[in-house]
Amino acid sequence: MSSGSRRPRERPAAVPESLRPVLSGLSDRKAVDVVVLDLRGLSEATDYFVIASGTSDAHVRGMADHLLALPGVAGPHHVEGLTQGRWVLLDYVDFVVHLFHPELRGFYQLERLWGEAPVVAGAD
Repeated sequence: MSSGSRRPRERPAAVPESLRPVLSGLSDRKAVDVVVLDLRGLSEATDYFVIASGTSDAHVRGMADHLLALPGVAGPHHVEGLTQGRWVLLDYVDFVVHLFHPELRGFYQLERLWGEAPVVAGAD
């Protein structure tokens, strides 16, 4: 199989507890194509990427605003792109949430870029 057609491999591990409120919040706001990549052993910057799409800039901003207001979840260490709503990055240190407008998700293809990272089972 060529590197251009690699798909993340499945890992039967459960979703980490720290991600459950975020995944629930994304579900509450009707996020599209939610994927959790396990970057442990592949990146020293973070353990997981949570990647999701919205249907419009307003939808992406709404999902981000909802995650920022989740009770019981410490706010992110860093936020990028909230004003524009095309690609919002919420960096919680142990995991990073990437919220995309569909066109930008297709352009940047993080799942392909991190193709060796297992997809955490149960993330959808």
